[in-house]
Amino acid sequence: MREPGFWHGPASLNSHLLKPLAALYGAIAAQRLRRKGLNAGIPVLCVGNYNVGGAGKTPTVLALAKLLRDLGETPVVLSRGYGGELRGPVRVDPARHAASDVGDEPLMLAGHLPVVVSRKRADGVPLARSRGATVILMDDGFQSPAVVKDASLIVIDSERGIGNGQVFPAGPLRAPLQPQLARTDALIIVGNGSAAEQVAAEIAAQGKPVLSAHLKPDEAQVARLRGKRALAFAGIGDPTRFFNTLRASGIEVVGQRAFADHHPYSQAEIESLIAEARGEALTLVTTEKDLARLRHGGSLPDWAKQIVPFGVTLEFDDAALLQKFVADRLFKAREKP
Repeated sequence: MREPGFWHGPASLNSHLLKPLAALYGAIAAQRLRRKGLNAGIPVLCVGNYNVGGAGKTPTVLALAKLLRDLGETPVVLSRGYGGELRGPVRVDPARHAASDVGDEPLMLAGHLPVVVSRKRADGVPLARSRGATVILMDDGFQSPAVVKDASLIVIDSERGIGNGQVFPAGPLRAPLQPQLARTDALIIVGNGSAAEQVAAEIAAQGKPVLSAHLKPDEAQVARLRGKRALAFAGIGDPTRFFNTLRASGIEVVGQRAFADHHPYSQAEIESLIAEARGEALTLVTTEKDLARLRHGGSLPDWAKQIVPFGVTLEFDDAALLQKFVADRLFKAREKP
């Protein structure tokens, strides 16, 4: 689905009319948060967000995986595999699986580190441990009580914040905000905007770390695109952020096409985009996550090979603070009886 505009605007009639349904949804979500889950037997770090849609979880998972490896750990990602047909548990194999099997984010992550997909997250824990995991890195699942978490790191977009602050479907929140804040162990703010300042103040008042981070484009890909006119397309939580990142990198975006998050592209749609780009002498550009949805058996079909992927990494303003937080949480997790 695409996020409705009133989720990120001022108070609206649509949001008001949906409040009774939001109250019911929120009550169920809050009650669910209180359930007890499986103790994995090894540390579990969860990367989540308060909202429906994207905030930068995938680059955060990759940044944490690198940090954990630098600490001598062996992280394995555990994902529910949103958008994939396989219920699992299964280890994602980029040479064999497609996004339609395991989801686009797990497939993309599997190019960097081991990923286990399991519709029931607790069922994926034994497989993750069998792959040599010393730490389980949960991609999403903050609102799920299935597995006990030793730390929950919440990613929030500095430009969008928590939108209108209402619970789904009246707004973008997955559960009432206060129970989510109480379960937050660290907040990661992505970007230079001010929309997350109030949430950051509440987390800081609890004595929990607030970390600033920025998306850094891949320099080689920027160099490849510089001086060219681009047609950009994306089916992610916030396509506008992708288009703005391209422009901020000095790339001339002549046209842009936004699709719903996790949109399953058809061959006809991609061929139409290719034809449009060719007709205007434009370079077709998309995100790495979108490109993952086009891969089959580890490679792109011929009709998609001319699309240029634009990758980003997440860099923290205070990487030492993040490392200290993670190391402390791992130590405490291993000290538990």
